[in-house]
Amino acid sequence: MGVTSPLGLTLSSLWESLSEGKSGVRACLPEERLPLPYAAFADEFKGDIDDFGDLEPQLKKTIRKGLKLMSREIQMCIAATQRALTDADITYGQLDPERVGTSIGSDYILTTTDEFLDAFKACFDDNGQFDFGVWGNKGLAKMTPLWQLKYLSNMASCHIAIYNDFRGVCSSITLREASIGATVGEAVHNIKSGKADVMVVGTTGSRLHPVKMVQAIRTEQVADDDLPPETVSRPFDRERQGMVLGEGSGSLILESEEHAKKRGAKIYGEVVGGTYLAHVDRILRPGYDLAFCRRRALAQTLSLLLKRTDVSPKSIGHINAHGLSCSLCDMDEAHAIRDVFGDRRVPVTAAKSYFGNLGAGSGAVEMIASVLALRENKLFPILNNVMGDPDCPVTPVREFGVAAGDSFIKLCVSPQAQASAVLIRKAGLE
Repeated sequence: MGVTSPLGLTLSSLWESLSEGKSGVRACLPEERLPLPYAAFADEFKGDIDDFGDLEPQLKKTIRKGLKLMSREIQMCIAATQRALTDADITYGQLDPERVGTSIGSDYILTTTDEFLDAFKACFDDNGQFDFGVWGNKGLAKMTPLWQLKYLSNMASCHIAIYNDFRGVCSSITLREASIGATVGEAVHNIKSGKADVMVVGTTGSRLHPVKMVQAIRTEQVADDDLPPETVSRPFDRERQGMVLGEGSGSLILESEEHAKKRGAKIYGEVVGGTYLAHVDRILRPGYDLAFCRRRALAQTLSLLLKRTDVSPKSIGHINAHGLSCSLCDMDEAHAIRDVFGDRRVPVTAAKSYFGNLGAGSGAVEMIASVLALRENKLFPILNNVMGDPDCPVTPVREFGVAAGDSFIKLCVSPQAQASAVLIRKAGLE
């Protein structure tokens, strides 16, 4: 496994922060000129080649050369993946390249303003009006020829496959925050169906792009209270005021049990299954009930996952919730969990309380956090969850030392009511 996150670039730094209750949310600096009082930046990731972990000399040279063709989201994903491959003790040329595939999930990736600013300026006429008629000649001439390659959502999976000579299934998923269930579910299918022995899966994202931040402020609930940054993200708490925006990426190496044991791999756990779906109210009418769709999507995804894996709700050790810290989303998720688990008080934690919403990157980073909790057999509590909310009928973990159990479900949902879930348990269990 590998991460690029507001809690560091290593698994040890991630777990240390989670086990010590350390938040990755900080105040935005005046020079950053952002429309937010605080955010969760992956500050340790500078985009330098040293951020990509221990690389062989030739691979290091190749990735360094390609950095100029990657957006920040893609760079973070490559870094997390190369660290995951190192953690898995997989080196270049070690595996049969035809039997290794990739499946990476992301948000939509937007061009940064510095890419087209000069081209934009070149199209103003003498009266200060933008002239669309000269864009083809004057505007495009100012654009870097390969600029678009930096922002294509499929490029993360492509770069990983090219740099490591993985020639198997190569796919990209763009379900935003719900991407992790789709990438893992597809990877499990490819391995079980014999299309691959090993699949590199992950998600990457950022809600810190200027346009995305403005969009979030206008269409979603973003926290802006005058509070200490580390206290702002408070999933399922009665006083929650909205989400914190962040950035990050996570990658995992999945392989068949036979293949893993044959090469003597370090095994963190077993993926039992992953699934995703969307519940859409197709009747176009005023007052479209997104909350209803979100609750139904989450509940149906949970039910479908348990049905397909033939696992009883009673056996689930904990749920790593989406836990956005928004008034309605947390309530919808809590009721969806209650719809499926009934009166069973399954422990619920939420890693976003430590680093906010990393966009699509949240799914993989949060799933890795729970895998580490399984290994240590102790859960990280929800930060800042102090006051119970009767509208959120779940059992939030508020203290350190609660047992993680033998399995967990990672639950996610996008703003468009696309939901996904992944079930992982300790290796060797039936």
